[in-house]
Amino acid sequence: MARLRDYYKSDVAPALMQKFNYKSPMQIPKLDKIVVNVGTGDAKDNAKVIDTVIEEITMITGQKAVPTYAKKSVANFKLRQGMKIGVKVTLRGERMYEFIDRLFNFSLPRVRDFKGINPNAFDGRGNYSLGLKEQLIFPEIEYDKIEKIRGMDIAFVTTANTDEEARELLTLMGAPFAK
Repeated sequence: MARLRDYYKSDVAPALMQKFNYKSPMQIPKLDKIVVNVGTGDAKDNAKVIDTVIEEITMITGQKAVPTYAKKSVANFKLRQGMKIGVKVTLRGERMYEFIDRLFNFSLPRVRDFKGINPNAFDGRGNYSLGLKEQLIFPEIEYDKIEKIRGMDIAFVTTANTDEEARELLTLMGAPFAK
């Protein structure tokens, strides 16, 4: 299988340059990073939850995840400033391209009744966000070994200036947008 980075250089970049009439190859939008985030509401009661989520996200992404901490205390949620409340990992370079390849070609098609991802989840500046309801769609996760089904947010950060450019970039990279 050809690497997605090589595919980007050979097929995606010339197609984007032609479609948007860029004058310089430096204007072509690129995928800058992918951020995978998991919020764990039950981590305030059980500290070991964060360790298992870090382990799962590390298996999924191939890179060590780090805990995220509460910025403010919220009495209604029994939350104190500085408590571990989630996990995140930022992917760049080769790991980013491997993750996006596995996500688009193996994991998303495993979702039951999958019709494609929402084509309107862009933020207005060329970044795309995707929410998953469960981590079970990734083949690295074994159903018997998970304690609780957790969702995750995946943010694709691009150098595109508009949503249209970013949508075309992700489409050429293999994103299965719903029609």
